[in-house]
Amino acid sequence: MSLGQQLHPHLPFVRRYARALTGSQAHGDAYVRATLEAIVAAPEEFPRDVDPRLGLYRTFHAIWSSSHLDDADDDGDHSDHEAIARARLSRITPLSRQALLLTAMEGFTTDDAAYLIDVSADDVDRLVAEALGEIEAQTRTRVLIIEDEPIIAMDIETIVRDLGHDVTAIAVTRDEAVREAMAERPGLVLADIQLADDSSGIDAVKDILAEFSVPVIFITAFPERLLTGERPEPTFLITKPFQRATVKAAIAQALFFDEATAPA
Repeated sequence: MSLGQQLHPHLPFVRRYARALTGSQAHGDAYVRATLEAIVAAPEEFPRDVDPRLGLYRTFHAIWSSSHLDDADDDGDHSDHEAIARARLSRITPLSRQALLLTAMEGFTTDDAAYLIDVSADDVDRLVAEALGEIEAQTRTRVLIIEDEPIIAMDIETIVRDLGHDVTAIAVTRDEAVREAMAERPGLVLADIQLADDSSGIDAVKDILAEFSVPVIFITAFPERLLTGERPEPTFLITKPFQRATVKAAIAQALFFDEATAPA
């Protein structure tokens, strides 16, 4: 099997990670393209002594580490999301966020995360704790949950409240979601893709975003469909069935980039 064939199944998930890390589909996908270009240009440098997924993320991290600090200094070429993030970097480092996302969202073990970001396993545990503590301490908001499965909705509500956020409503259809959002504007939306009346959570979010800007995290059992890199797609995505830590990490990262919670 060729290297390209080995890496292909992992591309949607490295896109998910890159988007969450940068807070932008465009920037995240650009880093993934740069990673693939680097692999094509020098395939002999691709790590062959580890699983292809680990090698892919390791190569991504080499690209990220060598470029993102320079990007942050370029005042003429970065998104509003990045500008907001830079205002917070004094309180939480990119390395901390990487450790959190790799373990909680991407499901890597502590040892694998340590390999990917070139630190010890003990350092990964410390960085994850630091990331959760710092991000959760500086982001509090009101959350609209769009989810038609009662047990899942209750679980999400518990996680959201445990993080110190308020829940404005739990909506089960597109129309209800839009109505609830207009009644009390949330600071974050958590949206399932398929809703109770066969309406779409994506359409509900589009309707809401047409009225005001708000960060959104989508929840889906089929993440590959929204991680192609070929069209406008979600920046933050949680895969069903999810772990509580995954939801916490996604919420923290989405709010990290949200202008409404930017420090004064």
